[in-house]
Amino acid sequence: MGAFELRPNMLLGVSSSATQVEGGELDHTWTDWCRKGNIKDGSSPAVAAGHWERWYEDALLMRSLGVHTCRFSVQWARVEPREGEFDQEAIRHIKEEVMLLLGLGIQPLVTLHHFTNPMWFEEKGGWENPDNIKFFLGYVEKMVRELGHLVSEYITINEPNVYAAEGYYFGNWPPGKKSLKDAGQVLSVMAAAHIRSYRLIHNLRRGLGFSDTRVGFAIQFRASEGKNTINPLYLPSVLRSEKLFQSAITEAMAMGKFTKPLKNYARARQRRYCDFHGLSYYGQIESHSRKGAAKHDQTWEPYPQGIVKCAQMLNDICPLPIYITENGVFTNDDGIRIRFIYEHLNEISRCSLPLERYYYRSFMDGFEWTEGSSARYGLVSVDPGTQERSIKRSGEFYSKLIENRGVTQEMFDEYIAAGD
Repeated sequence: MGAFELRPNMLLGVSSSATQVEGGELDHTWTDWCRKGNIKDGSSPAVAAGHWERWYEDALLMRSLGVHTCRFSVQWARVEPREGEFDQEAIRHIKEEVMLLLGLGIQPLVTLHHFTNPMWFEEKGGWENPDNIKFFLGYVEKMVRELGHLVSEYITINEPNVYAAEGYYFGNWPPGKKSLKDAGQVLSVMAAAHIRSYRLIHNLRRGLGFSDTRVGFAIQFRASEGKNTINPLYLPSVLRSEKLFQSAITEAMAMGKFTKPLKNYARARQRRYCDFHGLSYYGQIESHSRKGAAKHDQTWEPYPQGIVKCAQMLNDICPLPIYITENGVFTNDDGIRIRFIYEHLNEISRCSLPLERYYYRSFMDGFEWTEGSSARYGLVSVDPGTQERSIKRSGEFYSKLIENRGVTQEMFDEYIAAGD
C-alpha cells in the first residue's frame, strides 16, 4: 500500500521568487552577476519566465492546480530602483496580483528579501554594513504600509545562511567574496535586520487594526546522516557544520541568542522574534552523502526522512508552527519529481510536529541562479522561446494530491508504481 492522508488542516502551496520568474532589465545584483558572465548556461534573469507580464494567466493556472497558498517575493530593485524613490506603478501591480490571488482563494505569503539587492544598496556595502539596515527597514515599511491591509504573513529574509555562504564564503554568487569573516558579518547584519523588521511589521499592522500578523524568516537546513559514521572524526565535523550553517543563525534570528562569530547589532534581548519557522529543505549535504545513494541533476542527495529531522531541530530551538517554505528537485525527469513530492509529503503526513504548510518549489520553470534557466524545478513547464505554459505530469499529480487530501492507492498505482 502506498496511500497516505495529509495532516488535518495542512495547507499546500507553491513557492517562487521575483528574480526567478518575473523577468525585466532591472538594476540589481543578479543582473550585474549575469553581465559578468557568471551564469553557467548564459541565460539571464531579464527573461526568466516573464511572470511580470503574464501574472494574470499564471494566477489562473495556479488556481487550476487547486493550491491553497502561494509564496512569492517582492523585487526590491523594482519597487525602489533608486534610494528613497519608490515606483508606485510597480507597487500597484503587486497589489493587483495579491488581490487576484485572494479573490481566487489563494493565501499569499510575501517574502521581502530573496537573494537580490538593488545595486544602489550593494554599492553602499550591502549586507556587510550594519548602517545599511535602515535602508532595508525603509523598504519594509513602505511595502507593509501598501500591502498590510491585504497580506497578514511575511518572510523578512530568505535563507540568509545560503546567501552568506554562496556570496561571501564560496564566492559562487554576488558579490563573489571568499571570506569566513565576511560571511559571519553578513549573517550578523541580516539577523539584526530581521529582528528589527519583525518588530516593525507587527507595529505597522497593529496600527492598521490587525491582530493576525505572522512574521518569520526562511532558513535552509540540510540533513547530515552520511556514509562516514564509523569515523570518529565524522560526528564532530557534522556538528560544526550544522552549527555554523544553520543552528547559530537560527538561534540569533528566532530567539535573539547570538553566539560567536555572530554579533548582536540589533542589541536584542533573548526572546522570540518569529511567529513560525520557515524551513527550506532539499536533502542530504553532498559531503555527507550515503554510499550508493541516488543523485539527480543537483549536487545534493534527496533524503526524504531528513525533512522531519530538520523540522525537529527547529522545534528544539523554539517550538512554533513550521512551514516548509521550499522543497523541490531540479530534473528533466518528471517521474523523479513526482516521487520526490510523494516521498517528502509521506514523511510529513506521519510526523507529529506542528507542520502547517508545504510549499513546493517551484510553481514553474524559471531562472535558477548560477545554473541559469536550464535547471528545471517547476510543476509547470515554460517554453524558453515562446514562454508558453503547460502543466507537467508532476503538476497533475500535485493537483490530485491536494484535491484528495493525500495519495490514494489508485494515484500511487498510476503515478508512482507505474514509473518504477
